[in-house]
Amino acid sequence: MADRAYSGDKAHRLCRKRGIRLVVPPERDHRRPRSYDRGLYRRRNVIERLVGRLKRSRRIATRFEKRACHYAAMVTIACIMEWL
Repeated sequence: MADRAYSGDKAHRLCRKRGIRLVVPPERDHRRPRSYDRGLYRRRNVIERLVGRLKRSRRIATRFEKRACHYAAMVTIACIMEWL
């Protein structure tokens, strides 16, 4: 899914061509406003806030772990700590 940074016509066409679902609110001054799913846009925002909270962990933010399985384990631990 793409967000507000991809609201231009050229980026919109490129994302559509690659099969990326856009969840972009229309710009107020856009010639042809596009429709978008408000519920999906709000859920995307929840994920972005979670990623921001997880990046408080330095090991996750700097990708300290070299192996993908170790990095995934650190993300899991950070999620558990956030949940607790």
